[in-house]
Amino acid sequence: MIKTIIFTLFISFSIGIYSQNLDIANLREINVERNKSLDPAFKAITNSASPISIAAPLLVYSIGMINKDSTLKKKGIFIGETFLVNAFITTALKYSINRDRPAVTYPDIEKLSSGGSGSFPSGHTSESFATATSLSLAFPKWYVIAPSFLWASAVGYSRMDLGVHYPSDVAAGAIVGAGSAYLSYKLNKWINKKKNKRLFFEGKKE
Repeated sequence: MIKTIIFTLFISFSIGIYSQNLDIANLREINVERNKSLDPAFKAITNSASPISIAAPLLVYSIGMINKDSTLKKKGIFIGETFLVNAFITTALKYSINRDRPAVTYPDIEKLSSGGSGSFPSGHTSESFATATSLSLAFPKWYVIAPSFLWASAVGYSRMDLGVHYPSDVAAGAIVGAGSAYLSYKLNKWINKKKNKRLFFEGKKE
């Protein structure tokens, strides 16, 4: 799984480098020719990434505690773990690749939101897709999956509309976020399987 994520990111970044003209052309269509009356809405959407991503695991875990529901608490922990795994991977990639923000290279791109570290991948996008994917894995219902990914996609689009990321940054962010959730999900299943196996044999010995 890790090799697949690294390979996919390598391919995405390579395409981003060799298709820079296409990347900036698409960004100009989104940012330079945008409907400026929607700027406040997209700023609100982009600013919702971290608060929602932090609140989601805390809310799920808290409800689990109140209802004394161990399954719900485990789901809250899983969503929180995904947030941390994604943050680590995204930060490592940002500082190792260290791609300049679009406005640094292209002065016609209007930067309307914060963005200090490297551009690749989009941290807001990876964060929101990590949350959307982990929520969908924890609660596989259409009324959770559909709004979760609609929100995550809106966050990704807002990063381009506000001029802080190339389309390839956003695409890579979505891959990293979803991949982080899937990786955390598989690790949790493996750990639980090992734990249940150990408890089974301990019980047999008794």
